Amino acid sequence: MSVKLHAWGRIATADVVALTPSDSASASLPTHAYLPVGNSRSYGDSAMPTGTAILTRGLNRILDFNAETGLLRAEAGILLSDVIAHVAPRGWFLPVTPGTQFVTLGGALANDVHGKNHHRAGSFGCHVRAFELIRSDGARLLCSPQSNAGLYAATIGGMGLTGLVTWIELALKPTPTPDVIEETIRFPSLDRFFTLSAESDAAYEYSVAWIDSSARGAALGRGLFMRANHADAPAAPRQGVRLALPFTPPLSLMNGTSIGLFNAAQFALAKEGKRRRGYGQFFYPLDGIGGWNKAYGPRGFHQHQSVLPLPKAESAIADMLNALHEARIHSFISVLKIFGRQASPGLLSFPREGATLALDLPNHGEATLRLLSRLDEITLRAGGAVNPYKDSRLPRDVFEASFPSLAQMQPWLDPLAASQFSRRIGFTHHPNSTILAAE
Repeated sequence: MSVKLHAWGRIATADVVALTPSDSASASLPTHAYLPVGNSRSYGDSAMPTGTAILTRGLNRILDFNAETGLLRAEAGILLSDVIAHVAPRGWFLPVTPGTQFVTLGGALANDVHGKNHHRAGSFGCHVRAFELIRSDGARLLCSPQSNAGLYAATIGGMGLTGLVTWIELALKPTPTPDVIEETIRFPSLDRFFTLSAESDAAYEYSVAWIDSSARGAALGRGLFMRANHADAPAAPRQGVRLALPFTPPLSLMNGTSIGLFNAAQFALAKEGKRRRGYGQFFYPLDGIGGWNKAYGPRGFHQHQSVLPLPKAESAIADMLNALHEARIHSFISVLKIFGRQASPGLLSFPREGATLALDLPNHGEATLRLLSRLDEITLRAGGAVNPYKDSRLPRDVFEASFPSLAQMQPWLDPLAASQFSRRIGFTHHPNSTILAAE
């Protein structure tokens, strides 16, 4: 069948033929270019196929779950929300979760997602014990740290370019309830954020900050710091309310005025102190608004995410926020958090020790592209890296500078796996090459 796919940023699209495997045992690959696709929550073009799309949502079964050890084996197309629904009543939760529960298990692996507890738990790949991988030559391989270790490392964070993952074995986290006790603290400047982070790491499992990207001068980098631990007992069941944006407005609702007003109100009206929060409210606040990405209008938006080594992070982030002001483009959702020292087993994993800043920027064409290039420059000058999973214009030179392990990664790429991202920058399988393919 033919399908039209949209990246979550609504800039990259793909009109492709799709295959829809219905179970992991019978799944197979075509004899031409392909790419596995989960729930289309990737922001940029790394999950946009140039050939056949292998839509994995039919691979949605839990194959085995040990409620004593917390070891889960499930097919790659199952949503994190369905995993939570199955394991949370039995006293377990995801060891690492991104900002939405509507991604597939395979997508979490392919992007080596991170969460609000990287300083404690590392990235998603740190908890993957094994998976099955189908290659274009027909091989079905068990991959783990002990078996096919090279493909194991290349597939974690490998953006689907090593083959089709059919099932994943994941070590879960024991907890009496997925809900948390959250403390919110208003902070006036960036230096206070770094102090709060250092103070919180030992006592709190989760921490994250929202930054007011519209503030300037002495208030530059002000925001709200949230830190939390799981509650020690379940609460009474409650009915959640989910809203939805039913259509794409003809113009972006995210302009300088609306973002500035929202940011000022968010900072001024935030309730400080401790309170119990449902896991959906804390981990997945944007999931409460279905289709929130449509608010950026038909032109969509870019996300820029960087990680910066801590000695230079504060000044680099200040430079980035000032660059937004100079461009007169502001971020509606600006998230700042700390990555810990625990390294991912993935060769192409983005999370590494430092501070990470994610900015959602309305697509104003060339003006936004110039701003993104400026943010790249600031990141690389500070010795940092830019996340290739998050936008659809990352230049080849920035990708190369961000990932020194490319030479080790490239021979593991499947010869037929291809995305708009991999074709755009020439990141393809070359068994005897130690550099990216020549243009």
